[in-house]
Amino acid sequence: MPDITIGPFKRAQGSIVLPGSKSISNRALLLAALSTGTTTLTNLLDADDTQVMREALRQLGLAVTDQANNVCVVEGCKGQFPVREVDLFMGNAGTAIRPLTAALAMQGGNYRLSGVARMHERPIRDLVDGLRQVGAKIEYELQEGYPPIKILAADIQIKDVVKVRGDVSSQFLTALLMALPLVAKDPVCIEVIGELISRPYIDITLKLMARFGVNVACPDKQLFIIPAKTSDAVYRSPGQLSVEGDASSASYFLALGAISGGPVRVLGVGKDSIQGDVAFADALALMGANISAGEDWIEVAGVKNANGKLNGITIDCTEIPDAAMTLAVAALFAEGPTRLNNIASWRVKETDRIAAMAKELKKVGAIVEEGADYIVVQAPASQSDWKSPCEGIDTYDDHRMAMCFSLAAFGPNSLKINDPNCVAKTFPTYFAEFAKVVN
Repeated sequence: MPDITIGPFKRAQGSIVLPGSKSISNRALLLAALSTGTTTLTNLLDADDTQVMREALRQLGLAVTDQANNVCVVEGCKGQFPVREVDLFMGNAGTAIRPLTAALAMQGGNYRLSGVARMHERPIRDLVDGLRQVGAKIEYELQEGYPPIKILAADIQIKDVVKVRGDVSSQFLTALLMALPLVAKDPVCIEVIGELISRPYIDITLKLMARFGVNVACPDKQLFIIPAKTSDAVYRSPGQLSVEGDASSASYFLALGAISGGPVRVLGVGKDSIQGDVAFADALALMGANISAGEDWIEVAGVKNANGKLNGITIDCTEIPDAAMTLAVAALFAEGPTRLNNIASWRVKETDRIAAMAKELKKVGAIVEEGADYIVVQAPASQSDWKSPCEGIDTYDDHRMAMCFSLAAFGPNSLKINDPNCVAKTFPTYFAEFAKVVN
């Protein structure tokens, strides 16, 4: 579909079974591939980004078998990929290219990794710099600091503390944490230089590594100690691993429950989730939403505020960068401005999300201010100030832009969203699921 027109809607209520978490799915796929033994992954996300990872692993010589009901069986390779030279196309999947780059650099083979045009604008320098510290040979093919890259066979030797910046993307640290155990003849210390953004995503990495038998010590916020390996087979399959529902995808439905009265319940992720984006529910609560949660569900039923609206807030979004995008559109239904701080990482995602969000919010009548690492959103001044742009909302080939702006169809006008199929990156059935709970 070139576009879809939705709304205006008045109410949303019902339950949504969430697809598997992208962050957990791609980490689990790679760890299962590097393990000794066979791993059965259940509730694995079936979307573009995880298909990119699965296809790359198959090209590297692994048996990765998709079964019914989002089950995938991975035969581990004991840390050594069978194929030593291959050209891999990674689409626009940051959760695939970055950890795979680090794992491949440990293999002693020759590899090339490329992606779509936007991937070639997404930075990878900090990861490459970290890998070069241990002897990896990596060349940039076009622009310094960005894919496509070539990895050349090299003798990996860890002689000192490995240092990596943490203020651009937590995926660089995740990649090093997952790859360096393969070559840790002695304990390895990784030091994060500067602020570590998106810390909850590192917690996901550490918890999954522990499930596969590698326990990383964290003596303080900046240091990570990888244990020395006791055999060539470092990672061990847990046999079966169930992937949590995607907490980032949950944010759209939780916001629906707040702005429409609800109740809307998401199933597959709950208060004990290992995903940092469950903190989106706390942000909604600060805006006045009625939140309840159990072990594997979260529900939102309208707001507590006397005026029936959310209230604007100022919030540090360092730990919920993806879900924070949903707050920007929820701000259309809030009294007073909402300011999202520490979102510089938006600028190097699937698109420049700060610029894109500001432009598209203004199209529907919002008052918006943007800066290098923040955005301030205020609702249209009155019902008559809401707009329905005839050119539609542009989504920039960014799944989260399309899903976020579905919420704006709860304003007084219908809304055209361009290229809704971009949601295939993480949630191919999003608009079908959305349609089930709105009216």
